[in-house]
Order: sequence, then structure tokens, then C-alpha cells
Amino acid sequence: MADLVGPRLYSCCNCRNHVSLHDDIISKAFQGRHGRAFLFSHAMNVVVGTKEDRHLMTGLHTVADIRCSDCREVLGWKYERAYEASQKYKEGKFIFEKSKIVKEDW
Repeated sequence: MADLVGPRLYSCCNCRNHVSLHDDIISKAFQGRHGRAFLFSHAMNVVVGTKEDRHLMTGLHTVADIRCSDCREVLGWKYERAYEASQKYKEGKFIFEKSKIVKEDW
């Protein structure tokens, strides 16, 4: 009998709350505040904070920090608005800092 394998999950580094699926990674070539970061199409078990404008490496964006819904650790941010046409694909997507998430059981 074959082993059943569930979805590959990423969890909060602090409390192991599931926050995203590996299959939702769009890109691993992003830079966060504390190093490498991943762009995800979806997130779960996160709280989206207050929107604010930030000047990032790719220009001005409206973003909101995302926190783990259990321990409130800041894990990254959500792109709410991109002001440059070439960056519009990021709108509604999530950045998770690599140092703030861990692979869960894989």
C-alpha cells in the first residue's frame, strides 16, 4: 500500500502554525527585510495589518504586514497595491521571509 502524502506546508518559525502551501510559491527570488523571501499566491492563518506605502527595491507599493494568527510573529507582508505597471502582478500576493517560516514534515 502506498503512503499517503499530504500537501507540503510552510509553518511559522515560532509556533509551527501552518501559514502557506509549497504549491502556492510564485517565486523564491525576492528580498525581504531580513534576507531572502518567497512570493506566495495565498496565505492562511495570518492576520493582515494596516496598509502603508513603502519604498521597496522595485518602487513604491502599498503593503500590509502579515502576522501569524497564533503567536503574532511578523512573517512578511501582503502587496495591496503596486504603482508601477510592471509590478501589478504582485497585488494581492504575499511575501514570507525565509527566516520566518519552516518546512513542515517534508
